[in-house]
Amino acid sequence: MTDSPSHWNQLADNVLQGHQLTAQEGLSILEADDAALPGLLAAAFRVRQKHFGMDVQLYYLENAKSGLCPEDCSYCSQSAVADTPIERYRLKSPEQLVAGARQAADNQARTYCIVASGRGPSDADVDGVVQAVEQIKQDSGLHICCCLGLLTPEQAGRLKQAGVDRINHNLNTSRGFYDQICSTHTYQERIDTLTACREQGLELCCGLIVGMGETHQDVVAVCGELQQLGVESIPVNFLNPIDGTPLEGTKELDPRFCLKVLVLFRLAHPTTEIRIAGGREVNLRSLQPLGLYAANSLFVSDYLTTPGQPASEDHRMIEDLGFRVVRHTTTPPEPVIG
Repeated sequence: MTDSPSHWNQLADNVLQGHQLTAQEGLSILEADDAALPGLLAAAFRVRQKHFGMDVQLYYLENAKSGLCPEDCSYCSQSAVADTPIERYRLKSPEQLVAGARQAADNQARTYCIVASGRGPSDADVDGVVQAVEQIKQDSGLHICCCLGLLTPEQAGRLKQAGVDRINHNLNTSRGFYDQICSTHTYQERIDTLTACREQGLELCCGLIVGMGETHQDVVAVCGELQQLGVESIPVNFLNPIDGTPLEGTKELDPRFCLKVLVLFRLAHPTTEIRIAGGREVNLRSLQPLGLYAANSLFVSDYLTTPGQPASEDHRMIEDLGFRVVRHTTTPPEPVIG
């Protein structure tokens, strides 16, 4: 039977031997019967354990600039078309961004994510981020990911030189569905930013949002595009339909389908960091822990304009599963003598 545990086990064998998941195989995962979930998770865990063991990477988000965005992304509470009561402020000072890095370390995060709303940063915004990053690297050496919107090659180069390790710029959905969620910039502009960042030597963090009205084929198409881009990290977001956004009230997801999406991305990207990102609490609900049998990373604490579960609960969940948080060390290793 196609949905039998042996079928998914064989697929995991193939992936571990170098097979690249096909679009048809991807669809078969998303469309599998719910009774196949134990077999799917077991297959994904074999691949996850091979490449990441029992490690979990934690990320901490800093909403460095909130609201004030001219774009019309239909999922976002910070967009020009949203009527959501959120804080709105310009880019935080370098001192505030450095303080956020200390909070990230306190929450056991290995990566600090500086996120700013808007189409793209001004040169003055880049100046502020550069100043903060240089100080953070000097103080702690935290891994730093920046999400600043559309970037020019020159801006990407400055960020790389300052010590930024990785740029986040999500595709969010497939090329074919993109016009349904945003009209103020194009899918290709997102690809161009990713290309510019890669050419400057930056790692790429790039993912999607599931549950916005796309088809299963759209989800598989994004998965394939990310295979072509060869990104280092994939945040898998599940739509949190925030009041005041055009997608308010959209409820297309259930926890079992969310787990199938995570299995798809693990089997399609066996050596890539897969992160359970925004919306996990409201969509995976009581099945959140099972997601870590496919994914190897989490956002800890809050998101940009919505709360997450307390960091202490994330730490407990990881410990209860028998996984371990990858710790960030702020001191260099002792020299080897002899």
